[in-house]
Amino acid sequence: MADLAQRQLRSKIPDLKKALEGHLTEHHRFLLRLLWKQLTQQEALIAELEAKIEEVTGPFAGEIERLDAVPGVDRRVAEVVLAEVGADINPFPTHRHVAAWAGMSPGNEESAGKRQKRRITPGNRWLKRTLVQAAWAASHTKNSYLASQYRRLVARRGKKRALIAVGHSILVILYYLLKERTQYADLGADFFDRLEPRRLTRYYVTRLERLGHKVTLEQCATA
Repeated sequence: MADLAQRQLRSKIPDLKKALEGHLTEHHRFLLRLLWKQLTQQEALIAELEAKIEEVTGPFAGEIERLDAVPGVDRRVAEVVLAEVGADINPFPTHRHVAAWAGMSPGNEESAGKRQKRRITPGNRWLKRTLVQAAWAASHTKNSYLASQYRRLVARRGKKRALIAVGHSILVILYYLLKERTQYADLGADFFDRLEPRRLTRYYVTRLERLGHKVTLEQCATA
């Protein structure tokens, strides 16, 4: 143990040795054996369930492979989507219908033509929870449209609403992958920059001017 301790930990070696010392009674050993048996049983049950899920989802291997290509979506997320939505997406006429059913689209309450409140409908809690987890995973991917969308929204809407928005985007993507039986093609991390170049130009010019710079723009021939 002394060989593993480095820097400030070396001065704490005596305390570490004391922390590792203990009095293990027969009662403690009995409880540990019970906990070990319980852990072993749980692992066996999980393995049995995973085998059954793999057997049931075998006919949908193509759909799972297509969905798995989306950032933030792994095999487990794809299985939940197929279990809750189904491989046949036709009962949902549009992506708006499936988003509303899943509880991943904000509902609007209006009075006299004015929007009073925006709220997220309850929806399918299993699918909704899975999509939010997928959105969180997608927000940490590199050079992806979904990660860029999350960073774009989180600053002004907060983490929770940004995750709901990204989860909604993931569900829309999955909807069309199932409906059109096509392969996923990422729009790219710079999609929003390419979509609104003028807005982005104004943003950076304003920032430079606030720093005391005089900005003169000249259009490049290759732009």
